[in-house]
Amino acid sequence: MSILGIIRIALKSLTRNKTRTFLTMLGIIIGVAAVITMLAIGQGAKKIVEDQVNSMGTNVIMVTVNFSQSGSNVRQAAGSGNLLEIADVDAIKDKVNGVLYTSPVYNTFGQLKFEGNNWRTGVMGVDADYFFIRDMKTSSGSLFNSSEVENGAKVCVIGKTVADNLFGDADAVDKIIRIRNIPFVVKGVLTAKGQNVMGNDQDDTVIAPYTTVYTRLLGQRWRNMMILVSAESKEAIQLVQQDILDLLQSRHRGTTSEEFVVRTQTDLAETANSVSDTLTILLASIAGISLLVGGIGIMNIMLVSVTERIKEIGIRMAVGAGKRDVLLQFIIEATAISILGGIIGILLGFGAARIVGNIMKWSVAVTPWSIFLSVGFSTAIGIFFGWYPASKAANLNLIDALRYE
Repeated sequence: MSILGIIRIALKSLTRNKTRTFLTMLGIIIGVAAVITMLAIGQGAKKIVEDQVNSMGTNVIMVTVNFSQSGSNVRQAAGSGNLLEIADVDAIKDKVNGVLYTSPVYNTFGQLKFEGNNWRTGVMGVDADYFFIRDMKTSSGSLFNSSEVENGAKVCVIGKTVADNLFGDADAVDKIIRIRNIPFVVKGVLTAKGQNVMGNDQDDTVIAPYTTVYTRLLGQRWRNMMILVSAESKEAIQLVQQDILDLLQSRHRGTTSEEFVVRTQTDLAETANSVSDTLTILLASIAGISLLVGGIGIMNIMLVSVTERIKEIGIRMAVGAGKRDVLLQFIIEATAISILGGIIGILLGFGAARIVGNIMKWSVAVTPWSIFLSVGFSTAIGIFFGWYPASKAANLNLIDALRYE
């Protein structure tokens, strides 16, 4: 018998009991939809991570002290400030080739006041180059400049969240807010950036000259500083990273490379992507279990079908059908259930991924490879779990099959 003839008979057999056929493929439908959805969520999360890392700025390198090292902790406890110094910032800019911008970063918190409104948020002390490193712009007003940093001017720029909570719909530019009761003039409102990969609001911030923050807002005992550096190009990042580490060791005698942490955007992206990939694989693996359950369901129903159709199989074999024909018929039936279930599952997966993306405000991404993986896996399951029932049907004894009631 021709292959087309066998396919026609197999599909006709499936349409005899549409309800049972649909229920049989339901496990495959759910499994494929779950895999597609989980992979789409994972890819969407990966894209969010990449976007957030890129939003940090251009070719950014972060320099901090490794507080897990005892040497650094002793220096901190001594009250002499951070192991890193402002002079280190100037040295990096002047002596390390491939550096475009540098800025110290001091972080603290403060209660903000404007007329009757109050808001508590983080306050950052930076140099004017910080805005070029982070590629920051204002939606209104302007950024503070190097002259204001040198003079320790009491000026600041604020994020959109701060502006909304202190000023509402009013213009914040040139207004005076009080940070810990110290007056600061708002020079501008930053363009909104939204949440970062950790879920923190990047617009809930105040940025002021580091000279002002250092002298007016920070305590004398604990002044924790980070240095941000922007390399001239992506190709120069690794070399600049190593040169910064070597420079800091030479400037701070008695320290080791472990006492400084010099990270790049690439390091952060690789770490975040590694976590994202692990979660994606975990979620997809859990969803894939339902595919195996669906395959077992196919095997179960196909075994029942063989038992119900023993006499039919005997008659087909009596009129000339060979073992190969019977084997192919049942394998095609199982594979057809899997493929059709896979197609329906893909459509449901698309819809579920879009719904989840809208609810979570994520940009989910259904990739072609996830579709091929799901269809290929569901087809393989149909063939694998359909083989045993098909083999059992093909090996029936002709006489016993004809006498079966």
